[in-house]
Amino acid sequence: MDFKSELLKSIWYAFTALDVEKNGKVSKSQLKVLSHNLYTALHIPHDPVALEEHFQDNDDGPVSNQGYMPYLNKYILAKANDGTFDKETFDDLCWMMTAKKNYKPGMEAGLCSRKDAFKLWCLFNMLSEDRYPLVMIPEEVEYLLKKIASAMSLEWEQNGLDDCYCQDPTLLDGMTVWTFLELMGSGRLLKSESTGAVSLAVDEVFQEMYHDVLKKGYMWKKGLVRRNWNERWFVLKPSVIQYYVSEDLKEKKGEILLDKRCITEAIQDKDGRRCLFCIKTANRTFEISASDLKHRLEWMQAIQTAIRLLAEGKRSLHKELKLRRRENREQSSKQKEEQQTLQGLQEEKERQIQEREQLEAEALQKEEEEREWEKQQHMQRALERQLREAEKARANMATEIAQKEAESEKQRLRIRELELTQQALEKALEAEIQARVVEELATVNQASLLEEEEEKLKQLRCLKEEQEALLQQTQREKHEILQDMTEKAQALKVASLELEKLQESRQKSNQFLEEAKKKLCRASCHVKHWNVQLNRIMKPISPGGPVGQEVPVHQRGAFTSNEFIVKKQLCNTDRRLSGAYSPNSQSVWPSRLYSEEEEEEEEEVQDQLRKVSLTETDSTRCETNRPSH
Repeated sequence: MDFKSELLKSIWYAFTALDVEKNGKVSKSQLKVLSHNLYTALHIPHDPVALEEHFQDNDDGPVSNQGYMPYLNKYILAKANDGTFDKETFDDLCWMMTAKKNYKPGMEAGLCSRKDAFKLWCLFNMLSEDRYPLVMIPEEVEYLLKKIASAMSLEWEQNGLDDCYCQDPTLLDGMTVWTFLELMGSGRLLKSESTGAVSLAVDEVFQEMYHDVLKKGYMWKKGLVRRNWNERWFVLKPSVIQYYVSEDLKEKKGEILLDKRCITEAIQDKDGRRCLFCIKTANRTFEISASDLKHRLEWMQAIQTAIRLLAEGKRSLHKELKLRRRENREQSSKQKEEQQTLQGLQEEKERQIQEREQLEAEALQKEEEEREWEKQQHMQRALERQLREAEKARANMATEIAQKEAESEKQRLRIRELELTQQALEKALEAEIQARVVEELATVNQASLLEEEEEKLKQLRCLKEEQEALLQQTQREKHEILQDMTEKAQALKVASLELEKLQESRQKSNQFLEEAKKKLCRASCHVKHWNVQLNRIMKPISPGGPVGQEVPVHQRGAFTSNEFIVKKQLCNTDRRLSGAYSPNSQSVWPSRLYSEEEEEEEEEVQDQLRKVSLTETDSTRCETNRPSH
């Protein structure tokens, strides 16, 4: 498809949008506006004189499609040059004019936005057939949908498109762009619910097919002057490699012009960079570092494809692929036509052969019928002769049959007797078989009972051995228990005797304790008596005072306090009674104050208290050492 045919497709949509009545006629004012816009979009200088001369008031001129085409070819398409204008801007103008009439608001509410619809419209024009009205055949529709699904990293499913063809079989002849956009927006062609994913995929396919972007991505490039490495966003087209600061394409840093003499080859790693390759042009060698070996290979293959297209004089890879697909379809259609013609000739030849074979078969059938007739006549005569012989034989057979019937009657009686004897034998055999079966069952049961009896005997022997072992063990345990009981009985007797002794000693100690208490009471009475005597005797006599005159309280000495004297006496008495008082210790009281009888009584009390304490300690020891029963 040449350059003018591409422009004419977009202009056709703009022209049909102005054709409101759909009769191929447009008003002069609208055609003037359309021509003016085309001049502006294609960067063609305006020719108002030619425009006015062509748009004269006549019925055969610009009011018809045929009348406008000569002007369009002569003054617009003939002056348009590729590369002097932006193709996307031109298509956007035509899309704006046709979308006002044909693009429905409901389409924009689906998966595809208005911007995505414009890109799909451009791709549709690129892949549509070169006949009007413009349609895209099913093969090209499938090719475009596969490209979009691949860009979305999805596996395209044929079911949605097949359902559309089943519902509307006319689509098999060709699909219009508005039907295609409606199906894309409804999501019936692509199984995706994300509008963002669809938009990104459509944009990627648009860049690849419409703008001829063979490959794009980030790589590192070595500078020419500073010789440092910088990361750049590369965009490969058939004739040039452009590189930018980032993928937004706002700041362009340079480009590499390609021609058929350019060479790309891999180089060794250096400067800490890996996966290096170079692009050699006529003026300079560019060193580039890819992210990995796979990307390096893909970039080198893409660049070699671009160089091959330049060498063959082709401008676009996808246009070349479209032409190849069309040629393949034409070749396949020609092959189908040739196959159909060959099939027709083959069928005609087979029909003639069948007719010839049919005639030969009819002739053979007649000959066969004649031979069959002669054969039947011969057989009829033979049958008649055989029939006469058979009648004679039948008479002979009748006599023989009578004899045979008599013999057969005898045989039937004999057979009856034999059957009765056979039945009797069978009954006897059945009885014998049943008896043997019963005998076998009895033997089997007897064998099982014997096995059980043996097992029981073994169990009884084991139980008897265990019982004997248990009896021996119980006897040993009984003997040990009797020994323990005798030892414990002896220990109990000894403990009971010791207990009786302790009880006797406790009674004695109780008696001693009562006697000691009595003596303690008598001693306390003596102490009180001697305290009174001591208080009477211990009154000091002053040298100058009269006898019997008391000394004032503040002039008394150390022995004038009766309280102190009484307390001291009581403490000494308690010491002597508890045994803490020692006869060797020095007493503060003179020995003359105690009588000999009182001292003897105190010694006896102390001895009795000692004995009581000893008996109590012995009893506690015996109780602790006594065995528990």
